[in-house]
Amino acid sequence: MLWFMEGICFLPISLVIMSSSTFIVSYLIALFEHDVDVIFPYISDTGAEPPESCVFGLMTVITAFAGMATMYARYKFVEKLNEKTGDVPPALNQAAFWIGMLSCLGMCFVATFQETTITAVHDAGALLFFVSGVLYTILQSIISYKAFPYGCSLALCRVRTGMATIAFLAVFPTVVCAVFVTQTTLHRKTEDEDNVFHLVSAVSEWIVAFSFIFFFFTYIHDFKKFTLKLRTEFVDYS
Repeated sequence: MLWFMEGICFLPISLVIMSSSTFIVSYLIALFEHDVDVIFPYISDTGAEPPESCVFGLMTVITAFAGMATMYARYKFVEKLNEKTGDVPPALNQAAFWIGMLSCLGMCFVATFQETTITAVHDAGALLFFVSGVLYTILQSIISYKAFPYGCSLALCRVRTGMATIAFLAVFPTVVCAVFVTQTTLHRKTEDEDNVFHLVSAVSEWIVAFSFIFFFFTYIHDFKKFTLKLRTEFVDYS
């Protein structure tokens, strides 16, 4: 059996491919259409104008649902694993799952409400996505250590902690510097007063986004170990 067919590792693989493709494809289209600058635009800037906005919206929603499926599978895996170890508090597993769902909901808001049309809703969705996403990676890193050595290797625990730490450190300049960005134009000039804040915020945003992607990449190892089955039961109400 090919490695990507083992267990249900196709879920994190699909999520990693889809999420990275969303950012890269919309960025390349926006560049081709001369809608954004080459040097570190906001991720949302690459999906602000048609036709890239259509691609960005569709691929982001698909990514959000792929994220939900992956997070649910992870939740069930930890739940089953806990029957053997008992070291992961169920409340911690549930909290990580629901916080992850909030992050995916934020992605849907970002995809549906472009920043040039309904900015407030778009920004609220982005904030929900990033903050919840960082919290999710932190909680899952803690879960990985608590489930060790049954869940994954110590090296993988450290990699997840590293990715969560990078995301945690990068989310602060992403949000704080964005507050000082006063211009909403897609094209920037070096002489703009808020250009430094924009550059720091945009670079940090890309770092957070790809730290999420690399974090989910580490799930592939775990997802080779289990499968999920749907069971149908008839209920007799008579």
